[in-house]
Amino acid sequence: MTDTFKLKFFARLKDELGTAELDVPTQQVTDTDALKTWLCERFPERQAALQRPLLTAVNHDMVNGTTRLKAGDEVALFPPVTGG
Repeated sequence: MTDTFKLKFFARLKDELGTAELDVPTQQVTDTDALKTWLCERFPERQAALQRPLLTAVNHDMVNGTTRLKAGDEVALFPPVTGG
């Protein structure tokens, strides 16, 4: 097992970042709060997109606040969706 987790982007966030997924090292990113900081450092030109409200799922479960991340996890980030 590697010391990374899979980070997936959906909807317009995927388009704004120009990628659908990344492998993220668990040594640098230990929880969901640290993930957002790491992403802003990795994509400084896309901070506006990353600082908007985003929904987070870890292993297909929606999470709020700080959630610990571990190797092998699958993390998804996506903007809230509204319909009409």
